Amino acid sequence: MPPDLIVPPLYSPIPPAIHPRHAEINIQTMAWAETFRIGSEELRGRLVQHDIGTFSARILPEGREEVVSLLADFVLWLFGVDDGHCEEGELGRRPGELTGLLHRLLRIAQNPEAPMLRSDPLAAGLRDLRRRVDRYGTPGQRARWVDALREYFFSVVWEAAHRRDGTVPDLSDYTLMRLYDGATSVVLPLLEMGYGYELQPHERDHTAVRAAAEMASFVITWDNDILSYHKEASGKRYYLNVLRVLTQHDSLTARQALDLAVAQRDRVMRLFLRLSEHLSEQGSPQLRQYLHSLACFIRGAQDWGISSVRYTTPDDPAPVPSYFRDTPADDSDEPLDIPVIAWWWDLLPATASSAPGLPQHPAVRQAA
Repeated sequence: MPPDLIVPPLYSPIPPAIHPRHAEINIQTMAWAETFRIGSEELRGRLVQHDIGTFSARILPEGREEVVSLLADFVLWLFGVDDGHCEEGELGRRPGELTGLLHRLLRIAQNPEAPMLRSDPLAAGLRDLRRRVDRYGTPGQRARWVDALREYFFSVVWEAAHRRDGTVPDLSDYTLMRLYDGATSVVLPLLEMGYGYELQPHERDHTAVRAAAEMASFVITWDNDILSYHKEASGKRYYLNVLRVLTQHDSLTARQALDLAVAQRDRVMRLFLRLSEHLSEQGSPQLRQYLHSLACFIRGAQDWGISSVRYTTPDDPAPVPSYFRDTPADDSDEPLDIPVIAWWWDLLPATASSAPGLPQHPAVRQAA
């Protein structure tokens, strides 16, 4: 990273919040990692210092403590997979072999009683996570959790192919891959579990609601790329990051790439807020809670990103901000020139009241 590439305060109009039991949850997650021996001893020693329990407590600030703890353990498990096998392990450059391992883990997520990988710590941890998903979630939420895990696994194999070849995807492909390899979609079912409800399909699967979740994922992953750039660019391993994509394909300097990435996430943040407000006006109480949880997910990731030693890297201090700004650096309402997401802006015309509404539940239509 160039010495003058200082990350500016990022736009975040979402207020911070944290679960009152965050300290206890963080300790529990540290113990869980040791109990299941997640990752190598060296990797585990790093992960337990990253305040992952606090991150989870920011995502579900008023959620059921058992689910906040489940989410924290799951996030740490995901880092065990991503850091241990994808980013730092040999399988991260062998997409075929990585696919085999991930399919075996997926089988365990589907059928934890399957007699396979009995001595694998990640498999043991996943069996425990699945049992707790069964305890606190519905059959539908469990199915969506497994499906989202499949999406995540599929995307990290795509990334592994780039790592093997030393290639960098273009911005549109990178955006599509990042919507899934950031592991944000696997958190979504736990947002519902955390507050003890299940979003009905006519709302959850509505195009605009799915887009709102994708917008949250975009902001979270762009913020992560911006805040982790120092850590990644200072290392010797291959990495994929939006700043690297922009410098390589758009011939930008690192400073120009940072400014553009900030502008991109600002536009999506503003669109997310406008669309969430519109959907909340006509949605159910459960949808309003879900949209609120997406906002907490965004802000929680931001607060964690500027405070966790995972990104501040005290041994080589990262030039990241210690606070956020309440106005965007880019306040344009124009769509981003990224084909895979440009359609988001079609969901909310300038006059929100003219935007496509949510369909009523079939039972409501029949009663009417």
